[in-house]
Amino acid sequence: MGVTGGIAAYKSVQLVRLLVRDGHEVHVVPTADALRFVGLPTWEAISRNPVTTTVHEDVARVRHVALGQAADLVIVAPATANSLAKMAAGLADDLLGTTLLATTAPVVVAPAMHTEMWRHPATQHNIATLKSRGVHVVGPDDGALTGDDSGLGRMTEPEAILAAALAVVEDDGAAEGDAADDDAARPVVRRHDLMGLSVVVSAGGTREPIDPVRFIGNRSSGKQGVALAVAAAERGADVILIAAHVDAEVLADALAHPAVRIERAGTTDDLADAVQTAAVSADVVVMAAAVADYRVAGISDRKITKDSAESTTRTLELVENVDILAALCRQRRPGQLIVGFAAETPAEGESLAERARRKVLRKDADLLAANEVGWTQGFEADENALVIVDRAGDVVAEPHGTKREVAEAVWDAVLSIHTP
Repeated sequence: MGVTGGIAAYKSVQLVRLLVRDGHEVHVVPTADALRFVGLPTWEAISRNPVTTTVHEDVARVRHVALGQAADLVIVAPATANSLAKMAAGLADDLLGTTLLATTAPVVVAPAMHTEMWRHPATQHNIATLKSRGVHVVGPDDGALTGDDSGLGRMTEPEAILAAALAVVEDDGAAEGDAADDDAARPVVRRHDLMGLSVVVSAGGTREPIDPVRFIGNRSSGKQGVALAVAAAERGADVILIAAHVDAEVLADALAHPAVRIERAGTTDDLADAVQTAAVSADVVVMAAAVADYRVAGISDRKITKDSAESTTRTLELVENVDILAALCRQRRPGQLIVGFAAETPAEGESLAERARRKVLRKDADLLAANEVGWTQGFEADENALVIVDRAGDVVAEPHGTKREVAEAVWDAVLSIHTP
């Protein structure tokens, strides 16, 4: 258990306590700065093992590599911006650094820092580097920080870190057991196969105001997008769900999940701003929201009344909205996956797959999931049916069932093309 120099170190005491309570042998390796927040006697008392920060003690046992070699799991919590930078660079100027270089065990980091530090391009680059090497990232969460600050950067709570870390070990062990089994006819069920991925999902329908009372909208309930977000979180991902007019009842499961952070959006422009900001650090973006293609050219500041009309008809001038999906695809960084959704009403004799192929080529998405909608299907329903095509236009899946079952199939399709 690596502990670096951040105020969140006090929460790591609880994490060590939980690990020891569950019967695990825990060796704490704090940095010198970490001991300025929580003292050495506390770590020794909680872990029930001797603690040191230096490579110059217990030299006969070559402690600076022995800890890493013996570990089944390494957790670094909190992981400060400085410690993440050192890990990415492979620096080993203390016992924690040498332990991390010497281990072949899974490594889980729980970042903790101020929002500006987390969003800094250098930190995001370091996170991407660590993920590419197989390091699992848990959090950070959105909440109270030191002082009066609040935002993204709060260390995930100890119980959630514990669950995520142990899931990594379970999945690693299951994979080894499967590889050693000559009769491996049954696939390994990986409940946490999205662990370490940062995911953005949009859900619901945008609304374009006509006046303070009326709007142009659609019938999307957001059920499919919420199901995608919750499924990703339960499979180990850190999820930002950007909800455009989704009822609280539909959002309930997402609100209750600690790995899902919810942001609200109203208009298409609001949604575009929120998604583009969140996508900067995302590994996968899924655009499941039903986005209004047009907005009113001139929004009235006052309610439009019948009294103001010169006839029984009224004409609204519409202008085209930004194409959020196409913009995300143009701006994506190497390794980032973009998944689009398309609600379609195919013409007679035209297949849903044909519509999906044309759209995926036009948008340049990595995957496009098309579903047929109508008066009684697609929107607001509890079930769905998709045709998922890849960039080449090949059909990779045709899931149908509950929206949660369909969501699981979408993530299976993502994993089939994802390269860490």
